[in-house]
Amino acid sequence: MPSRWPDLRKRAVSAALLVPAAILCIWLGAEAWAALMAAAVALLAWEWVRLCGFSTRRPPGLAVPILVLAAGTLAVEHAWAWAMALLLAGFAVLFAFGRPPDEPRARSGAWLAFGVLYIGLAGIALIYLRGDTAAGRGNVLFLFLVVWASDIGAYLAGRRFGGPKLAPAVSPNKTWSGAIGGLVSAVVVGLLAAAVMAPEGLVLGRVVLVAAILAVLAQLGDLFESWLKRRFNVKDSSALIPGHGGLLDRLDAILAAAPAAALLAALLGAGRSLWH
Repeated sequence: MPSRWPDLRKRAVSAALLVPAAILCIWLGAEAWAALMAAAVALLAWEWVRLCGFSTRRPPGLAVPILVLAAGTLAVEHAWAWAMALLLAGFAVLFAFGRPPDEPRARSGAWLAFGVLYIGLAGIALIYLRGDTAAGRGNVLFLFLVVWASDIGAYLAGRRFGGPKLAPAVSPNKTWSGAIGGLVSAVVVGLLAAAVMAPEGLVLGRVVLVAAILAVLAQLGDLFESWLKRRFNVKDSSALIPGHGGLLDRLDAILAAAPAAALLAALLGAGRSLWH
């Protein structure tokens, strides 16, 4: 009888590699976090270019890591408008002129261009969140804890209860029970995290709403990555983590949820927690 948990060990090893580094850099401050983001977006861009069938050693594939790193550098200097303008301009140029080279695996320049926004926006968002001196640490921790809880809860509930498939054409292993389990887990962990980090003035309904929105976006990001790999006919985004896939496979939920968290933080204003 096949095991319900065939990839549990793989997930545990991935978490053991990524989680401590993320938490340490979140805790150390904006500079350490920005350095981690630079490494992360560079590797994500490399994976994306390869996934699209291009090479990062020459144009147009080389443009993707250069653009996301340059935008991140502008974000570190708080030049948010320039960072956004660079990503949009890079997207437009690659969309128009990033035609595939004479390589059999190369896909359209539109996919290559999309990676600039997909990775670049998330990188800027995460730098922006941690850059808030007063609330940055708590906000980034809240985001990651909620997304991790959504992922773990969806996995455990889906494997334990099974049931109707969520999107069989996109990801045949995902179920409605998993989606609900992920949502409930994210809300519970979000409430606990908010209560521990900033219990004063806690509004339960607002915490539930923010955690639920981030969890839904995280699950959509996971589904998008699954659809993308089917579209490109690959099992993993890369072999960067030996035997466990690539960073795009592990950070798909964060890539989807981070821009929304940053937008909420910008609307609330500096020094405000996402759940307040």
